[in-house]
Amino acid sequence: MSTHPIEVTPGDARYDALRRGFNQRWIATPDSVVLASSADDVAAALRTYLARPAGSRRRITVRSGGHCYENFVSSPDVGVIVDVSGMNRVHFDPGMDAYCIEAGATNWDSTTQLYRTTGLALPGGSCYSVGLGGHVSGGGYGLLSRLFGLTVDYLYAVEVVTAADGRHPVRTVARKDAEDPALRDLWWAHTGGGGGNFGVITRYWFRGLPQPPAQVLLRAVAWDWQDFVDHPELFRSLVRRYGQFFEYEAAGRLPASPFRSYGYRDMFSLLKLTHISAGKVGLTVQLDGTKPDSPARLAAFLDWITADFRSGSTQLVREQPLDQAIGEHPAQGGLFIPTLLPWLTATQSLNDSGPNRCGKYKSAYLTRGFTDHQIEAIQRHLTAPGYSNPDALVQVDSYGGAVNDRAPGATAVPQRSSVLKLQYQVYWTWGVDADENGLFDYRDAELDPGIAAPHLRWIRDLYRDVHRPTGGVPVIADPDDPATRDANTDGCYINYPDVDLSDRHLNTSGQPWHRLYYKAGYERLQRVKQTWDPHDIFHHEQSVTVPR
Repeated sequence: MSTHPIEVTPGDARYDALRRGFNQRWIATPDSVVLASSADDVAAALRTYLARPAGSRRRITVRSGGHCYENFVSSPDVGVIVDVSGMNRVHFDPGMDAYCIEAGATNWDSTTQLYRTTGLALPGGSCYSVGLGGHVSGGGYGLLSRLFGLTVDYLYAVEVVTAADGRHPVRTVARKDAEDPALRDLWWAHTGGGGGNFGVITRYWFRGLPQPPAQVLLRAVAWDWQDFVDHPELFRSLVRRYGQFFEYEAAGRLPASPFRSYGYRDMFSLLKLTHISAGKVGLTVQLDGTKPDSPARLAAFLDWITADFRSGSTQLVREQPLDQAIGEHPAQGGLFIPTLLPWLTATQSLNDSGPNRCGKYKSAYLTRGFTDHQIEAIQRHLTAPGYSNPDALVQVDSYGGAVNDRAPGATAVPQRSSVLKLQYQVYWTWGVDADENGLFDYRDAELDPGIAAPHLRWIRDLYRDVHRPTGGVPVIADPDDPATRDANTDGCYINYPDVDLSDRHLNTSGQPWHRLYYKAGYERLQRVKQTWDPHDIFHHEQSVTVPR
C-alpha cells in the first residue's frame, strides 16, 4: 500500500474543488488536501502534520463524502484536509468474520457493492453521496431503519488512526468485544459520538447485516398549498394526524379498525412541509412490497392522516403528483400511482443530494406527536409574508420501530424512544454579484453577508418559535424538572450539527449542546477523548472536549 499520499496544494487545478464539500457555505484555504488511499496514507499525512511546530499548525480535518452541514471540515482555521474518499472498498473479511467497508465509501458504494454480491444491506441514508466515515460514526439511519435499526446497531469494529501521544500516529482497531476496556470504549464512541473527535476513521466492520425486502412498495403524493390557504385547519390536521399515527403505532394505540391486523415497522415515510412559495407539500412512503397486505396498509395510512380532507362528498384537499424536487430529494411524479420496485432500483430512484448550493440545517427528535404550539408555529413560519423561498422546509421523518429496540446506552446514540425525527432545512444560492465581476461564486457571499442573512434569520426564527416553550431548542425531558418534564422532544442529531445550539441567545434552555446531542453519554465520550486524543489534535466547534 502507498505511504506517500497525493497532496493537492494551492495552484493545482483540483484545489478549488477539493477544499470545499457539499455545503457551498464552507470553503477552506488549507495548505494542502491529502488524498489518502489507505490507512498507511492517513498515518503518513498525520505524521507530517504532527512534525510541524504546534504553534504554527492550523487544524487538521477529515472528509469522506463532504456532507458536514457546519464548517467543521472547511473553515479558515483549517490547514490540512485528509480526504479519504478514495478508500471506498467493500468486502468480506474472514479474519474478522465481518463485512469491511472503508470510510470513504458512500451510501451508494455500500448499497451497490453489498447488495449485488451478498443480498445484504446497511440501513443507511437516502442521500447516495454521503460518506460512511461520518454517517456511521454519528449513528446513521435511513428508509430501512424502522425495520432494521441504525447503522451502528451492526457495527462490530472500527479502525482509527490515532495519535494519543501527540506525535506518533497509530493504526488502532477497536472491537465491540475487545478485552481492553479502552478499546471497547473507543468502539462505543464511534457508534454515535460523531466524526472528527478521536482520530481518522479508515475502516468499519459490520456483522449480522439484514436482508432488505426483495421488492418495496412506493408512493409519493403532494397537496397544493392553495388548498391549505383556503382551509388552514387542514394543514394543522395533516401534521397532527401524521405525528399521532407514529405515536399511536409505537404505543399500540391505533384504532382496531382498520389497523387491527396491520403492522407498520416496515414503513418509512418523509413528510415535506415546504414553504408556501414551493406550491406543494409532499409525502413519500416506502413499505415492504413482498407482503400481500402492503397496498391495503399504504391506503389505510394515507386515509388516516388525511381523514379531515373530506367533508361529506366534497374533497377539500386533493392529492396531486409530487412532480417537483423538494429538499434533497428529486421529483417523484411517477410514484403517484403505488409502484412496486426491486429494493435496489427503488433506492437508486430516491437517492439524490440536490444541486450545488448553500444550506443551514437543524434537527429535533420527538417522542410523541406534535403539540398544538409546534404545529401552529410551523404553519406560521411557512406562510408568513416577508420571506419567500421554495427551498425552505421542515421534513418530518418517521422514526422508532427497530431503532427503539436498543437500550439508550448500548450505543452512543441515546435517543431510543423517539417516533419522529425533524429536519429543518433552508437552501439558497449566491444570487448576487457582490464583486461586480459578472459572475456568481463564493466570493460574493464573503463580500455580502446579506445574501445568507434572510435565510439564516428565517430558520432560526422558525426553530426558536417551534421550541419556544423549552428555551428555543428541543430539550431532553427531565422528570425532575417542571419546565421540561412534559416535553415531547429528546434533543438533536449530531449528524445534523447546528452551532446555534452553542449560542446562549438562541438556546436559553440551560441544556448545553452536548446534552442535546448525547444526553448523559457525553461524560463517557470525554473519557474516550482523554484516552485517545488528550492533546485535542482533532477538534472543531462542537467536538468532544478533553475533560478538565
